[in-house]
Amino acid sequence: MNEKIGVIGLWHLGCVISVSWSKLGYSVAGFDYDNQRINNLNKSIPPLFEPNLKEEIRMGLVNKRLSFSNEIKSLKDCDFVFLSYDTPVNEDDKYDTTILENSIRDVAKVLKNEAIVVISSQSPVGYCSKFREILKRYNSSCEIAYSPENLRLGEAIQCYLNPGRIILGTANTSTEKNCKQLFNKITDQILCMSLESAEMVKHGINSFLSMSIVFTNQLADICEEKNARIDDVVLGLKSDSRIGNKAYLSPGIGFSGGTLGRDLRVLESVNIELSGSSGFFGYVHKINSERKLTLVKRIQRIIGNLKDKKIGVLGLTYKPGTSTLRRSLPLEIVAKLLEEKACLSVFDPKADYSELNNTNWLKVENSIYDILTKNELVIVLTEWPEFKQFDWAGLFSQFKNVKIFDAKNCLDEKKMKESGYKYFSVGRY
Repeated sequence: MNEKIGVIGLWHLGCVISVSWSKLGYSVAGFDYDNQRINNLNKSIPPLFEPNLKEEIRMGLVNKRLSFSNEIKSLKDCDFVFLSYDTPVNEDDKYDTTILENSIRDVAKVLKNEAIVVISSQSPVGYCSKFREILKRYNSSCEIAYSPENLRLGEAIQCYLNPGRIILGTANTSTEKNCKQLFNKITDQILCMSLESAEMVKHGINSFLSMSIVFTNQLADICEEKNARIDDVVLGLKSDSRIGNKAYLSPGIGFSGGTLGRDLRVLESVNIELSGSSGFFGYVHKINSERKLTLVKRIQRIIGNLKDKKIGVLGLTYKPGTSTLRRSLPLEIVAKLLEEKACLSVFDPKADYSELNNTNWLKVENSIYDILTKNELVIVLTEWPEFKQFDWAGLFSQFKNVKIFDAKNCLDEKKMKESGYKYFSVGRY
């Protein structure tokens, strides 16, 4: 394989892209502005936990198909350069594209002629055309393509190499042809369109998933009040062929992490620009933001006034299979419980507490057993396999006075109740 691939931005997405193309036999040069991150990667230390990522980085370094540098000139011989920074958002999910623009400006100065920059970072609709203008100021022969990521933390490498289909946005047929030749190494199911259409596909998918989560949580709340079961309701919904069995209909604590919220905010800003109103997308974001307050009220119904109550939390990462606490909704719920003066302790099997500026406010335990021993209510906020596989039944006699609130509906309800636990979940009577 003659093509050389570059990757800019080496957090989760960039590392996954790097090891995936190196696994396919390509020579891959990874670049990041963060010197410490580069030093760690050259020691096979990824910036966060992802199954098999550390091993794949080590393998790529050993077989010399993978290299990492903080020198932008390391990308000068690349035919394709993937821009893979996680587009930053603030606490309200509003985006900041500064690092993307700076990256394009910097790499444009060293790219060889006819190189293609593939934007995999989330790009607000219309911005890829702006990035293209920046690129062409420095080298008119270079081009931009947009192929949004579609990864799931915890199974990201598998997702990248087996995507089902790839969305590809370009500004002309020659760029489309060249990108298709590359992506055909992964799949021939490539949907080609304009840059703006591809950006809107990403916004649309994430907004639809966001809406599904909010919709299901609203149904679950009504189920609890009217003695219906959300499990049965979801089963009935999925049985309709117009909805289907893969529909995103899992009740719980809402969505977090910034990814879904970022796209809602983009579409909301377009609505405001066009009509002066935040409209539907803003409303979905608002309802999800209020979900954590709904959860706190539910906890109050279970245990009463939260002041001085001993509460344990299982799971802090925003989903299983990752170590990151960035924009974690479980962490936000913990903060709300602390505001209510609860005595809180937490356990997560993979959480990277170094991402927090200050951990003095968190009492971290070492095991599920410790959490059960020291608290009167235990709340499950992340559906880690360790929590599902724990011997709840075998240990009931030790913890029969502990209430369990399964906010992710991930434990076996029947077994928990048969064991004798005072077990509470979402959307069930």
